[in-house]
Amino acid sequence: MAVWVMGGLGAAVVLYGILLYNRLVARRNQVRNAWSQIDVQLKRRHDLVPNLVNTAKGYLAHEQGVLERVVRARQLAIGAGDDVAARAASENQLTGALRSLFALAEAYPDLKANQTMTALHEELVSTENRIAFARQHYGDSVQGYNTTRETFPSILMSGPFGFEEARLFEIELESERAVPEVRF
Repeated sequence: MAVWVMGGLGAAVVLYGILLYNRLVARRNQVRNAWSQIDVQLKRRHDLVPNLVNTAKGYLAHEQGVLERVVRARQLAIGAGDDVAARAASENQLTGALRSLFALAEAYPDLKANQTMTALHEELVSTENRIAFARQHYGDSVQGYNTTRETFPSILMSGPFGFEEARLFEIELESERAVPEVRF
């Protein structure tokens, strides 16, 4: 009888360990999927930037510094890789460069009235909204994963099986937290 009880307890512990492991894997995959959604929206944003710069070029010929800053920031953002902190920093630079471009465009009525520029601006605003939603989803996924990973008894499995802490996609500069005002 004692052998059966011990065997049953052993089987229950193993089964519980398998369930915990599978839960950690599911949460980690949810974080990876959420990061992928951010990546898709950032790619969309990166694809819009060259069209935006090309449209503005003719109107802002003597403002090459701003246009070059946008292009350089886009290149940095594309090359940032999958490191969350580096990616967030480079995307924040791109946001600042785009903010400068739109602020400058305000001073040029012809550019402001250009249909292509207006359409690109609307597309970029839509993309920025999608990025914000994807970041929120990613943050929620990271929180759920990290909470699962750090609570008992999951913490007994997370370390030995290599379930590393997931990092949030955060805005580091206080000035970048300000909501840009863009009007066309």
